Amino acid sequence: MKKVIISGGVLIACLIIGIASILLLNNKLADDNDISAEVISVEDISDISEASTTSTTIAETSSEASTEASSISNISVTEASSSDPQAANTEETGEKINLSDLVNASSVGENSSVTYGIDVSRFQGTIDWAQVASSGVEFAMIRVGYRDSSTGEIKADTNAKYNMQEAEKNGIKIGAYFFSTAVTTDEAKEEANWVASYIAQYPITYPVGYNCEGFENTSSRQYSLTQDERSNIAIAFLEQIYNAGYTPIFYASRNELSENAKWNTSQIEKKYKIWMAWYNQDTSNIAKGPSYGGQCAMWQYTNNGSVAGISKPVDVDVAYFGYNGTESAKDTSERETASADVEALMKFDPVDETVTAKNTTNLRDKPSQGSDSTVKVTLQNGQTAQRTGISSSGWSRVVYEGNTYYAVSSFLTTDLSAPKQESPQSAQQTSDNSGFKTKFTDCNETVTAKDVVNLRNKPSVTDADSSVVATLSAGDTAIRTGINNEYGWSRVEYNGQTLYCVSSYLKVVE
Repeated sequence: MKKVIISGGVLIACLIIGIASILLLNNKLADDNDISAEVISVEDISDISEASTTSTTIAETSSEASTEASSISNISVTEASSSDPQAANTEETGEKINLSDLVNASSVGENSSVTYGIDVSRFQGTIDWAQVASSGVEFAMIRVGYRDSSTGEIKADTNAKYNMQEAEKNGIKIGAYFFSTAVTTDEAKEEANWVASYIAQYPITYPVGYNCEGFENTSSRQYSLTQDERSNIAIAFLEQIYNAGYTPIFYASRNELSENAKWNTSQIEKKYKIWMAWYNQDTSNIAKGPSYGGQCAMWQYTNNGSVAGISKPVDVDVAYFGYNGTESAKDTSERETASADVEALMKFDPVDETVTAKNTTNLRDKPSQGSDSTVKVTLQNGQTAQRTGISSSGWSRVVYEGNTYYAVSSFLTTDLSAPKQESPQSAQQTSDNSGFKTKFTDCNETVTAKDVVNLRNKPSVTDADSSVVATLSAGDTAIRTGINNEYGWSRVEYNGQTLYCVSSYLKVVE
């Protein structure tokens, strides 16, 4: 019996222990379930964070600014229960814009290629487009006209048709832009209609731009306009250009665009491409785009570019889009062959007077004595021409027998009864072996500028390789070592260099 009793006690004890174990196990299972729920919650937030991070990665292709905003957004998700009052206000405010969603009139197909180009006007002079093409330029935004800031008259850029013609001939895709001073939406539409008509015979593949600057100058026609008014004027132009079958683009500087500083950028960029000017930035990875938070379809990253075939500094651009082909002209009727404006870099003041040669003078097809200039006829003393313009560079524009020519002003006179002047005796020619066509009579005299005169590396103001090396001001002196009376140039020694300047801007120091 005793053994049974002992065995029963052990059994009871074991039963008690078993029941306790079951109770402990149930509690443990409940605890485990709570821990598992917490892990799931953390995994869910991680998934949200990961999705947000993915979104941030996409946004990075647009700008570093949106990356910063996305990073803040990620923090707000992972700390949703935080008491930080900023947690409810950390959503990204910048709107992501896909360039392919913007207004686009291309019929050849736009793509996401990064393409490189320039923008030019008559201020670049006569451009050698074959050389430009060989340098790798893919597109050119060509100024076609402007509205006169004083009179309000719409005027064509005097080299626009030549530039479009030659760019096309050399395989460079063409875009265009207009410099506006419109003060009403009606004027903006008038400008757009004028542009559409002017470019109709050319294959415009790249966008047509609206360019408006200087509106804060008191002399500007637009000075009294509000930001809203100016923005609505720009939009009117862009919309009218689109209606004419061209892709519009809006041009402004980064400082004007950023944070709606001068334009209603957030409104314009939702519908139209933005062409932004922003200089002196890091261009080591230019294909990625500028570090700018807004939309930028085309970046003008310098206004001081050097491109083969262009003698003057030029604006250089990168577009974050390209085209699968070249557009056809909207007007395929035969067009006239355009010529370069030989006066593009030389201002002629209008005159109307009859002149003759003091002795004899060559009449040329352009105001230059360089190799690109041709003598068409020689004007003799007693023969007359009508002078229609005179330039401070020492050249006159004359009309002779119905044709326009150019002559050195110092060899002309309005005294039609003046006797023929004898040519100065041919003195010893220079032996500088410069290779210039212009020959100089040796002399040795100290000269200064009557006011200010440019000293150049060669005796020309229009040759592509002619550049201003120094400026001589009144009171500063140089030694004149040679003079050419036929073309009106002097050779001078200044600061150890042999340079050239227009003689009529010098005077001898007594």
